[in-house]
Amino acid sequence: MRKDGTTFWANVVMTALRDSEGQLIGFGKVIRDVSDKRLAHDAVLKSERNFRLLVQGVTDYAIFMLSPDGRITSWNSGARRIKGYTEDEIIGSHFSRFYTPEDVAAGVPFRGLETAGREGRFEAEGWRVRSDGSRFFAHVVIDAIYEDGGLVGFAKITRDITERRRAGELLEQTQSALFQAQKMEALGKLTGGVAHDFNNVLQVLRGNLELLESRHGRDHWSAERLCKAIDAVDRGAKLASQLLAFGRQQPLAPVVINPARQLRALDDLLRRALGERIEIETVVAGGLWNTTVDTHQLENVILNLAINSRDAMPDGGKLTLELSNATLDDDYVQAFPDVAAGQYVMLAVTDTGLGMSPEVMDRAFDPFFSTKPKGQGTGLGLSMAYGFVKQSGGHIRLYSEVGEGTTVRIYLPRSTGVAVDTRPSTRGRLKHGNETILVVEDDLKVQATVVELLSSLGYAILKANNADQALTIVASGVHIDLLFTDVVMPGVLRSPELAQRAVQMLPGLKVLFTSGYTQNAIVHGGRLDPGVELLSKPYSRQQLAFKVRQVLGSSDAKAGESGPRHAHTGDAHASSAGQEGLRILVVDDDVASLEAMCELLMLIGMHPQPAASAAQALDMLDGNVFDVLFTDVTMPDMSGTELARRASAIHPELRIIFASGNVVLDDEAHGFEWSALRKPFTLEQLRIALLPGHQREAGRPAGYS
Repeated sequence: MRKDGTTFWANVVMTALRDSEGQLIGFGKVIRDVSDKRLAHDAVLKSERNFRLLVQGVTDYAIFMLSPDGRITSWNSGARRIKGYTEDEIIGSHFSRFYTPEDVAAGVPFRGLETAGREGRFEAEGWRVRSDGSRFFAHVVIDAIYEDGGLVGFAKITRDITERRRAGELLEQTQSALFQAQKMEALGKLTGGVAHDFNNVLQVLRGNLELLESRHGRDHWSAERLCKAIDAVDRGAKLASQLLAFGRQQPLAPVVINPARQLRALDDLLRRALGERIEIETVVAGGLWNTTVDTHQLENVILNLAINSRDAMPDGGKLTLELSNATLDDDYVQAFPDVAAGQYVMLAVTDTGLGMSPEVMDRAFDPFFSTKPKGQGTGLGLSMAYGFVKQSGGHIRLYSEVGEGTTVRIYLPRSTGVAVDTRPSTRGRLKHGNETILVVEDDLKVQATVVELLSSLGYAILKANNADQALTIVASGVHIDLLFTDVVMPGVLRSPELAQRAVQMLPGLKVLFTSGYTQNAIVHGGRLDPGVELLSKPYSRQQLAFKVRQVLGSSDAKAGESGPRHAHTGDAHASSAGQEGLRILVVDDDVASLEAMCELLMLIGMHPQPAASAAQALDMLDGNVFDVLFTDVTMPDMSGTELARRASAIHPELRIIFASGNVVLDDEAHGFEWSALRKPFTLEQLRIALLPGHQREAGRPAGYS
């Protein structure tokens, strides 16, 4: 204590003072003020205490000290949480016990200490082991501690980054999946547009080749070459189909199936395709679930995978086809952003072939990538399978090792629905018919081929070059049984809208779409819209006959069994019993009906002139010569029968045809010959009405349908 009462921290030295005889004579006392040094000392103690509290309070990091030889000398609460050991259990142990056996054998922990001792710090990431044997992925920092120039130990900080690693892997996989999806989308758009035009070309080729085959197929030389040409068209069609499948643009028609039944049905086909050197084993688990899938595309996938396996076993081997139930849980699908957790049917195709290297596996699903010699593969088999499975809402994985073979596992979503019978129907003879079909196709070469094919099957044909022209024909009132329209056509009006409006006007109308590429017009989520019927290009004459008959729903027509009915084909450009080129004045106050009727008459080779009113018709009759007056009965300015009476007075030789939804009464139409068509009328009835001598005397209104 000082004089003023303040205190200070002092260093005191007291020494005994003795005389020459050794007697105590007093004390010598030296007092030094060390307040500053004491404050510094207290600060160090406080800092150390705070540091220990801080280190112990950290739970996200394992912080501990090591002796120079790597033994643990301190242990914080974060280390207890992350590694699972208490201080009593771990102090004095060597830190290498946290490493995996393979890392210890490789000397990883010892190299870490050596590097830290030499360079001052060592930093790394890797798998570590907890007290219960489980593994976690860690980020590790080891700092060397020196005192007076000598190494006294190490400070080691470990952080569990397993979740971060998984998130990084997930991000990487998501980016990869996004890149793959973008690549697929780009290729899908490219191949879709090309496929449409390509399939149109193939359709013209195939249709004409089959027409030639039906006429000249009896000659062996011609038949052989026609068969080879048709086979080449089929190969081109398969290529286009595979490209569309990869881009997930293939229109699927999924049904509920029993996959075991489907696989057994392929047994004979697979054995023929693989040959005797390949042993085939099929393993089906009990209680197998159903799935919803396009059976035709599934068969293509299985066959493609089997052929890939065959090519990977040039000296023979074993192919195993396995079906079982599978559940993909949340942990599994974390690595696959586009896969949903749930129940699946698993199809595995395993071979004992050459196997694939990791580099090859990375590219196995890429289109046009193939390890086969040039000319022996398109490189589209696996990519087609990938696209089909993804489009079906499934998952596909590839497992392979060089020299050990390959396994492809396909997971298709489980269905609780009742399986349908997918056994193929017998081929039989071509099915014919006598209904009227409106063919809508903008490619005139394709149109001409389709018209010829359908005409040869006995159908009456109308044709239109676009949707607007087709609607005009539908609005004319002519009878149509089936609208057969291409999906992709130019113009504002799309084919689905055409079909919708056509069915509204003709409620009993059946619709069949055809296309080499749908552009999502009738396909959504990779599947055909409910109730939609599609015949994909290019199709054969047999496929066309079967599909048309299936959509129309009635039995095969007797009249058409012997071949085409040349007298009544209904071809819109055929002559009408020598009446092609008739000059016809068409009168109707409904503009849409007027345009439709004129369009229809032009399509069958006539020369119609429209008049939107009776007054306009009379003006046109003055000074112009017509063969036929084709008029509606009910009009605002003058009835059709009155117009006909005045027209007959001007041109007595003029033929009169009434077209109306109402009956023409005998007392309304008298004094001239006439016939009538009751809307809706068929093309055949229109043709008959235009025949010479079809008119009846007044009072005998024949010709109604």
